[in-house]
Amino acid sequence: MTVPNDSAAFPRILGLILAGAVVATAVGGCKQAPPPPEPVRAVKVMEVAADRFGTAVEFSGEVRARIETRLGFRVTGKITERQAQLGQHVTPGTVLAQLDPRDYQLAAEAARAQAAAALTSRDLAAADLKRYRDLRAQNFISAAELERRESTARSAQAQLEQAQAQVASQGNQARYTRLVADTAGVITAVEAEPGQVVTAGTTVVRLAQDGGRDVVFAVPEDQAVAVPVGSPVSVRRWDGQGDGHLQGTVREVAASADAVTRTYMIKVAIDADKAPPLGATVYARPQALSQVGRPVIKLPTSALRQAAQGKGSAVWVLDRSSMTVQLQTVEVATADGNEAVIASGLAPGMLVVTAGVHVLSPGQKVSIYKEKYGRKEAGPDQRAPVAATRTAER
Repeated sequence: MTVPNDSAAFPRILGLILAGAVVATAVGGCKQAPPPPEPVRAVKVMEVAADRFGTAVEFSGEVRARIETRLGFRVTGKITERQAQLGQHVTPGTVLAQLDPRDYQLAAEAARAQAAAALTSRDLAAADLKRYRDLRAQNFISAAELERRESTARSAQAQLEQAQAQVASQGNQARYTRLVADTAGVITAVEAEPGQVVTAGTTVVRLAQDGGRDVVFAVPEDQAVAVPVGSPVSVRRWDGQGDGHLQGTVREVAASADAVTRTYMIKVAIDADKAPPLGATVYARPQALSQVGRPVIKLPTSALRQAAQGKGSAVWVLDRSSMTVQLQTVEVATADGNEAVIASGLAPGMLVVTAGVHVLSPGQKVSIYKEKYGRKEAGPDQRAPVAATRTAER
């Protein structure tokens, strides 16, 4: 380029050169820098291997009396006294409560008075019948008249028997004002107090009879059919006291599900001599539902994540050759302690990521985490140790 000799044009040319340099610098700065390489994340892995189911199925239950009776008065009245106390052990003949007996005593006295009047009428009719039979024997009266006197005597006898039955009935009514235990047992509930007016049949106390004891618990609908009557059940106390496990048998399975919980109630008969106190909380293990020792594949819950589109669960499987991870959908059957039991989707020998699953992406390159203090982890050509934790059966 030929630069003119005019000194006035030099500044203009210098400005154009500087402007071009600025534009070139700006254009060069607009070019996007290449992205940094994706970091190789360190993950913990475990090798899938067959394990054993170690947790027994337990249900929380309660110890109850095999027969628990709701006791109430057989007549209506006002409670004047309640002798029964909660938790009291009673024997046959023990008075539990008392109604006001005055009305029933007056009714019994009236019935006895009616019986006395009926007895007098019967005696008078019997004496008349005797005289009329003598007159008939002498042919002083007709046979029809004698039959009328015999009918009168029979009616008087019937009225006497009716009055005597009424006396017995009113006597019973008066005795029913005392609520008496008819068998030995323990008072488990008190549902009425002195001063309360109760009708016939209203529950005053509940009595758990001595004898057989049951453990009562509920199971889901899908498991009720698997617990037949007569199957063995292991029972242990919640507080850990006593003789350890008690053995019982299923005595009764509810015919229908509870309307609210949709569970079935099961009653297990246990030895009354070794049974925990009434109302004690226990754990029941039906052997029919036990899966202890069954071969399963288990993973720690930290290895699970949500599958694509929210369809079930998935795990990251490590490819040993390329050291990359791929998402594998699995089906979780149940839990065994703090581990998940996998029903399908995995096979023994696979390497599954157990930590850091939420920061990975398909095809991402990873490395196996190496702990401090020189602990050696499995390399790409080595088998990772099996991280299977067994839950010991208590």
